[in-house]
Amino acid sequence: MLLEKTTRMNFLFDFYQALLTDKQRSYMELYYLDDLSLGEIAESYEVSRQAVYDNIRRTEAMLEEYEDKLRLFEKFGHRQKILEQLTNALKDETVTLDERLSLIEQLKETD
Repeated sequence: MLLEKTTRMNFLFDFYQALLTDKQRSYMELYYLDDLSLGEIAESYEVSRQAVYDNIRRTEAMLEEYEDKLRLFEKFGHRQKILEQLTNALKDETVTLDERLSLIEQLKETD
């Protein structure tokens, strides 16, 4: 579960980091990308561990809210799935041209 949450937060951060403040972006980078502890981040910013924790939790909630409204991560996952199906269809000689074209149309519809 922890790895799944970390992976999701990393993706959401990639998609929505431009909407965050510099401090939010910095805390999230240090915590999720650089794997620093709350204490290490607090020490480098000369704030309490609780302040870092609160900021990260609020930022996570914001990222989830952005995703609820914009669905960029969900659309990305859907496109990746269709691309994988299309790649497999192109390798499989038994897949008809119509089936391949259908996958291309599905891909176009995701944008």
